[in-house]
Amino acid sequence: MKIGFIGLGNMGGPMAANLAKAGHEVTGFDMADVEIEGVRMAGGAAEAANGAQVVITMLPNGDILRRVADAVIPAMDKGAVLLDCSTVDVRSARDVAAQAQAAGLSALDAPVSGGVGGAAGGTLTFMVGGDEPGFNIAKELFDIMGQKAVHCGSSGNGQAAKICNNMILGATMIATCEAFALADKLGLERQAMFDVVSTSSGYSWSMNAYCPAPGIGPKSPADNGYQPGFAADLMLKDLRLSQQAAETVDADTPMGRAACDLYARFVEQEDGKGRDFSAMLPRFETRGRS
Repeated sequence: MKIGFIGLGNMGGPMAANLAKAGHEVTGFDMADVEIEGVRMAGGAAEAANGAQVVITMLPNGDILRRVADAVIPAMDKGAVLLDCSTVDVRSARDVAAQAQAAGLSALDAPVSGGVGGAAGGTLTFMVGGDEPGFNIAKELFDIMGQKAVHCGSSGNGQAAKICNNMILGATMIATCEAFALADKLGLERQAMFDVVSTSSGYSWSMNAYCPAPGIGPKSPADNGYQPGFAADLMLKDLRLSQQAAETVDADTPMGRAACDLYARFVEQEDGKGRDFSAMLPRFETRGRS
């Protein structure tokens, strides 16, 4: 398949490399000067999209997605698929999909879960909104870049699934870190805490798969000085998207709002910027009740 790939950063670069390694003809473009094994670099986004059966975008936000869409949609052939794997606001995803469909294209919004490790290892999960024909064309590519792709319905629903999932994740990580800090002050050893919670009603992905306490449970960023697997900055971005969406549809999300406020303080006023989102634990360790 002939593929254009726009946005070759920490996530997009490995994803494009895996497609090329699988035998697809990948032409890429990024604003930074990058080289990706097996990927031919183009001079611009439109050049990368020209003649491609699928154009994949992995971009920082909705505004940039809109600008890239303005450039690539006119360069794409009718019947091609615009596959956006960025995490952006639902409105931008739906507006770009409508723009693509008006030009005779299929459009999919397919944000991912799995982080940089999942991008490199081809084990991402894709949450996909958009039309069924486009999903069927892209499924072969999802199988190369990831381990699972769930078709969530119409355009924008992939973004909706991603921000709802990460709102849960942000809130549960905060609760997990709070509980470890409380257990410390009550004299409960962390291993005992993990052994109980990981096999009882407090079970969660944050505890069982990504434990924020160093040396406890499976290896996680906590065992590497909280170098990010999933940065607190990105969690804040997703929580803000969740609250933007909640405001748009008049949804009451007090836990999501509280998590967003706490990560904003952690990233913008404390030492959370550039650290893993599980670094909330050392934050709580040093704080008293306020």
